[in-house]
Amino acid sequence: MNQTQQQPRRSRLAAIALTSVLLGVTVSACAPLMMGGAAVGSALVATDRRTSGAQLDDQTIELRAANRLRDQMGTRARLDVTSYNRRVLLTGEVVSARDKELAGQVVAQVANVAGVVNELDVANSPTLRERTADSLLTGRVKAAMLDAKDLSANSFKVVTNRGTVFLMGRVTQREADRATEIVRNTSSVQRVVRVLEIISDEELSRLQPQSAPAK
Repeated sequence: MNQTQQQPRRSRLAAIALTSVLLGVTVSACAPLMMGGAAVGSALVATDRRTSGAQLDDQTIELRAANRLRDQMGTRARLDVTSYNRRVLLTGEVVSARDKELAGQVVAQVANVAGVVNELDVANSPTLRERTADSLLTGRVKAAMLDAKDLSANSFKVVTNRGTVFLMGRVTQREADRATEIVRNTSSVQRVVRVLEIISDEELSRLQPQSAPAK
């Protein structure tokens, strides 16, 4: 790859990483409890493999879970709540195993939650440097997935905590294995955890937008 070809790719990588850092640092500075759902453009919504009802439920679940966790635990925990297709991933830090169990129970009681994957660590909250490193790592992973021509990067949600990368989405087994390979080959990744819903190739075909018949 010559220098002229490398320049656009470097610019794209830098832009993705910078956006992730700014988002992660800003949210972390405002509150100890965060949500994985962010506003998305119409283009991403159109390619989302969840139904519109599931997307709305995920946003509502994150809001309700965040509010209930804040009421129950206050600021003694740093929690990330990420919902995908009504399945909730909890990441972050709590001060005790009892708080970890409590957080899982609180979220499980939120309406429309189909399941909870509790990956909370019993540990001290990460430093600003560690949170920034996680945000940068998320950016690198997303950029690597975007560069893969044989993968639909928009079909995955990426969450990073203390060097562990969590993958969420509705994907085929091939897509799951390919994404895992990409993440494992990304520098600074300590561990990959797949919180994926595996679908068949036939179901994927039904989810793909149908092109209009030629006139």
